[in-house]
Amino acid sequence: MPFSVCFVCTGNICRSPMAESVFRARLDDAGLGGLVQVDSAGTDGWHEGDGADPRTVAVLEAAGYEGDHVARRFQVSWFSRLDLVIALDTGHLRTLRRLAPTPADADKVRLLRSYDPTATDLGTLHDLDVPDPYYGDADGFEACLRMVEAASDGLLDAVREKMEGRAA
Repeated sequence: MPFSVCFVCTGNICRSPMAESVFRARLDDAGLGGLVQVDSAGTDGWHEGDGADPRTVAVLEAAGYEGDHVARRFQVSWFSRLDLVIALDTGHLRTLRRLAPTPADADKVRLLRSYDPTATDLGTLHDLDVPDPYYGDADGFEACLRMVEAASDGLLDAVREKMEGRAA
């Protein structure tokens, strides 16, 4: 069974599809694409069935990433099949941990930027939220992409480590 990661934001049209696309590219570059299942969802269902926000698509495609996406809402039943649930901000983190059916499921929920070594200073965490760019301009989407990219390498290392632990 492949290792499974789900990125979660509010509506699944901006931050989480961006993280999904970037991380999928990192996995492919590392030769792990077939070993790790990656998807994304929103804590709310406002945009279910919609594509990603056009600004998300534009930023992703300009950077060489895939922009194709269909929004969906996170389902509690998914915890049983997921290895990691990656929240894009602390509000999502709290919501997902509250929804988790077991303490083990709650432990699967992590903040994306917690994997970014530049987001920590001598062990003290800075603001680890990836801000919601929805109500802003293109600069906010570009800033989100930079934050997602900065955290993706650390997340890739963590996934590799968990996969090796699983095989042992």
